[in-house]
Amino acid sequence: MILAGDIGGTKTVLSLLEKDAGGLLKCVREHTFASGEYDSFDEILGLFLPANVQLDSACFGVAGPVVDQRCFATNLNWTLDAELLKTKLDTPRVRLLNDLEAMAFGMLHLEADDFVELNPNAEPQSGNIAVIAAGTGLGEAILYWDGARYHPIASEGGHCSFAPQTVQQDKLLHFLRRQFPQHVSYERILSGVGFSHLYDFLVESQFAPPCPAVPNPVSCRGDGVDRNAIISRLGINGEDALCSEAVRMFVEIYGAEAGNLFMKSFATGGVFIGGGIGPKIRSAMQAGGFMMGFTSKGRFQALLGKVSVKLALNPRTPLIGAMHHFDTEN
Repeated sequence: MILAGDIGGTKTVLSLLEKDAGGLLKCVREHTFASGEYDSFDEILGLFLPANVQLDSACFGVAGPVVDQRCFATNLNWTLDAELLKTKLDTPRVRLLNDLEAMAFGMLHLEADDFVELNPNAEPQSGNIAVIAAGTGLGEAILYWDGARYHPIASEGGHCSFAPQTVQQDKLLHFLRRQFPQHVSYERILSGVGFSHLYDFLVESQFAPPCPAVPNPVSCRGDGVDRNAIISRLGINGEDALCSEAVRMFVEIYGAEAGNLFMKSFATGGVFIGGGIGPKIRSAMQAGGFMMGFTSKGRFQALLGKVSVKLALNPRTPLIGAMHHFDTEN
């Protein structure tokens, strides 16, 4: 049996699998847990695993930095330790991956129809691939190409400092510095809560009148209302000027940071966009603003204009990466 997991700040997905006679993976059971409702990962394991199950291997993608096979989940109060999990799961083959490292693995196993190409001028090229994913947080990884195969490289690039590219973004940085005086990262914008930050900035800037349908951030605490989802939905549907501008800014900045990641990794093999937000705002991602932000790199604009930039639509990508990790390693 193989145990695979995708452990995120919002949800944790566990899958128990076995290989058939042909070596193909077959799911025995799978379940999604609301991460915030549990005090530890062990609690979820206890609920999910059948009694006396015999595991051959276990691999988990975790939203947080993995150091010496130990991880404190960034948006959860959980610590995962591979050595302790080896004892608990009774198998020496346990591996913790950064969630974007797992996603990068998974991208290599998706089908062609799991992707949407955002660059109409893309030209197929070989080389490294960059992976960027906005969701509960912002994750970034690299698939290093050695000439024969890809090797995922984890990073915490989503926590790099936000670099404004327009006068409007300059003002956004000053706005965010009042809330986060020590450091304004890209994750403050390119994540679920980023829609609220962008919306509140635009309200203060008097871009347009506040939207009556968007609740006050204080009034919606603890009542289950997802203010960010409301803003993004109204923006995508063009129902409110402030919300539409928040989505436009989100996409513009998302493209710029994807371009930054391309430059740092020289990802001539392309850019994969994962995470839960991209597919939900797909129409905005395809409208041109993302690619405009992506290619706005001065003398390198022509180079970036030929890069394949693919939006991944499969929400199981990190889990698929965890499923195939030991196959890939071998």
